Amino acid sequence: MAVLIEQKTAAEPLQYRFSPYAMNGGTVVAVAGDDFAIIGCDTRLSEGYSILSRDVTKVRTITKDCLLGSVGFHGDVLTLTKMTDARLKQYKHTHGKDMPCEAVAQMLSTTLYYRRFFPYYTYNMVAGLDKQGRGCVFSYDPVGSYERETYRASGSASAIIQPLLDNQIGYKNQSNVDTSVKMTRQHVRDMVRDIFVAASERDIYTGDQVEISVIDKNGIETLSFPLRSD
Repeated sequence: MAVLIEQKTAAEPLQYRFSPYAMNGGTVVAVAGDDFAIIGCDTRLSEGYSILSRDVTKVRTITKDCLLGSVGFHGDVLTLTKMTDARLKQYKHTHGKDMPCEAVAQMLSTTLYYRRFFPYYTYNMVAGLDKQGRGCVFSYDPVGSYERETYRASGSASAIIQPLLDNQIGYKNQSNVDTSVKMTRQHVRDMVRDIFVAASERDIYTGDQVEISVIDKNGIETLSFPLRSD
């Protein structure tokens, strides 16, 4: 949060400007495969040129086959997580089962839209398995509009990462490419790791570690890899 003071001349009154938001950085990347989904986030929490923490987990387990990655203003991330947890518990008590990944995506959209006049300053991504066991990724804008996609990057380094995903996974602007080759878990996980390594060289708000979670029918596996720490 910041208070800005502007003074033009001695004869004019002081102007105070208050911003309820702060940008704490962070990047989230998600990729959906045929029977798996992968989501990765860095662990750096910063503000301006200061690093507040180096080990903040930004990927949260929603259900046994659904994860939520949120970056941006950390205060809003925590508030949004509390709201999401409360709605998930309410759903489970009412229906006696966990909320499906598609329903989680719609619920998050509704939660964000409810605050459209004072939005959560967060970049969100839902990744998991749908009812058919296929990988799914849902990306959002700040007021809840969302879309199911195969891959997406969001956060402070998204402008660096998204073109690379378009090229390597979407095969954009390429000719004579065999698009029938299926992506494997290992290949996508290594790609996401290398993408974060490259992004941390250019974006000061992304770094320290990347936590990559793989969701498939066997559950959720999370691995951490070091990134640039300066």
